[in-house]
Amino acid sequence: MSEEQQGFARTLSHRHVAMIALGGTIGTGLFLGAGSSISKAGPAILLIYIVTGLFVFAMMRALGELLISDDSKPVFIDFMTQYLGKKAGFVLGWTYWIGWIVIAMTELTAIGTYMHFWFPNMATWPWELAFLIVLYLVNIIAVRAFGEAEFWFSMIKIIAILAMIATGLILALGQIKTPMGKTEFSTLWSHGLVANHGKTLLTAFQMAFFSFLGVEFVGVTAAETKDPLQTIPKAINSIVFRILVFYIGALSAIMIIQPWTNYQAGESPFVQVFSGIGVQSAAALINFVVLTAAASAINSAFFTTGRMLYSLAGPKSRFGQLDHNHIPRAAINLSTLIVGLSVVVNYFFPTDAFNLISSTASATFLVIYMALMVTHLVYKKKQKKGAIEKVKGFKLPFAPWSNYLTILFLALIFILMLLSSGTMFTTILAIVWLLMMTIVAFVKKI
Repeated sequence: MSEEQQGFARTLSHRHVAMIALGGTIGTGLFLGAGSSISKAGPAILLIYIVTGLFVFAMMRALGELLISDDSKPVFIDFMTQYLGKKAGFVLGWTYWIGWIVIAMTELTAIGTYMHFWFPNMATWPWELAFLIVLYLVNIIAVRAFGEAEFWFSMIKIIAILAMIATGLILALGQIKTPMGKTEFSTLWSHGLVANHGKTLLTAFQMAFFSFLGVEFVGVTAAETKDPLQTIPKAINSIVFRILVFYIGALSAIMIIQPWTNYQAGESPFVQVFSGIGVQSAAALINFVVLTAAASAINSAFFTTGRMLYSLAGPKSRFGQLDHNHIPRAAINLSTLIVGLSVVVNYFFPTDAFNLISSTASATFLVIYMALMVTHLVYKKKQKKGAIEKVKGFKLPFAPWSNYLTILFLALIFILMLLSSGTMFTTILAIVWLLMMTIVAFVKKI
């Protein structure tokens, strides 16, 4: 299908897409969850992030190769429909849609919690409603407005991370004394390299993967990107560098400034570090950063769910139409209304809202990522047989072995989630959802 038929406006620049790809890998998993990751793995968490990052990079290269083969598809799920069949595309499409809906609902609830930090005597639901309306308006004004919002959301997160890395380097190079002791590079390894004799290393792999959820989001922007054949590959190829700089750099700095044994789950290491060196407003600053990360996630969710619903509905449906700004407004309207249910839930159950909107997104994303690697395998087989045209210049290295290894890695994380008491219930819910959607696909004779 051509760009003219789709009607999308290609207004996202390389600057937008680069920041969208970066923003997808930086979230509350780093700013709030790093303490738990460090306590479970120790300095070994750096290796865990590198290994996880390499598999994520392989998945992104596979995604990039598919996108370059046909940059007119509005969402990458359309490739799954093409190569895995309509039933698989139906199940995976609605699974991806509900995954982002749940993420948006969870993050919207989290926004109420973050705002409670500054306004403890005020109900949280008005803040959630305000953010919902503002981010909805950003998404229906113009695609470029979405891109600009995401650019600045990502910029705030990057500044916070660079500040952490710079703080660690300055303190260590000067061997400056702080209330936590003299800062030295050797602090990174002098207290041991692995926590708990390696007993919780596997759990740390699971947590590292969670940090990368949403990295595939760049695959939803291809049909609305300027010069996608150049922009998408550049954004994808730079992901490994970003992982090394932002995740490895920030985590290393955290464990250099004070011993990793000082960190624990439930407390942001960013707050600990900045508070420890005398930044009195550290908690407020990090609260602002995670508020930004939550807003970024909701912004991305509105964009994604709108395009997904547009693609799933088809041109004959009201939700398969674009408005005069080349935006699937009707699809975004419906997705926003569903996400807005979390505000209603929070109004009636203010203390239980976060638990009521429990996330099954992580397990569903694992399924999507595995399906993406299988889709790439089928694509390559058809290409080898001459059924489709070969694309030069951007390929997944070491395919098909990199496909198989990535699928195995993702499957192991899924099994870990199924066996872990903390994620077992939501993983089972994800399986039930997939079975239900498969039954619907067969009953409707998709």
